Amino acid sequence: MHDNHETPLNPETDSSQKSGKNRTETPNELQDMPEVEVMHETELLMKLNESEALAQTHKDAWLRAVAETENLRKRMENELVQTRRYAVEGLAAELVVVRDNLERALAAENTSAESLREGVDLTYKSLSGIFEKYHLVELNPAGEKFDPHLHQAISLIDSELPANTVVSVLQKGYRLNDRVLRPALVMVSKG
Repeated sequence: MHDNHETPLNPETDSSQKSGKNRTETPNELQDMPEVEVMHETELLMKLNESEALAQTHKDAWLRAVAETENLRKRMENELVQTRRYAVEGLAAELVVVRDNLERALAAENTSAESLREGVDLTYKSLSGIFEKYHLVELNPAGEKFDPHLHQAISLIDSELPANTVVSVLQKGYRLNDRVLRPALVMVSKG
């Protein structure tokens, strides 16, 4: 068993000696080496200061970018809250006009049934225009095939119509764009 501090038996096989590791060069060997630029201590300090200044500049830029990103995130959150809060502002403004017309009709004294009907009809047309403008579509499926995504069946009844056909509508449904706000309440044929 060999001690780790022993010198090898064959010096020619020692890799550190072959590669020149752990050897010190003699003055003659140093003269034979290519010239190496030696930096003075002041030059090294200047380079170090330049590198530290550049690192600080990059750190400052990174911190500004992080702060900007956080500010943008907060601004977007605020805009989202405002959008949700006031998304129906246009619709609400138009519904206020409809309500004003209904209040005027209710406040009118000594109106005939005919003039009251005309006022309600105009208000209905105004409301229908608002529904159309905001893509609020009426679901009145009488005679159509029952669709559980759009209709809610209250009961099945005997009818001459084919099975699963809407026989009567108890309450109209409404859809906003592609989303059902309220399904139509219907009675469906047994067939």
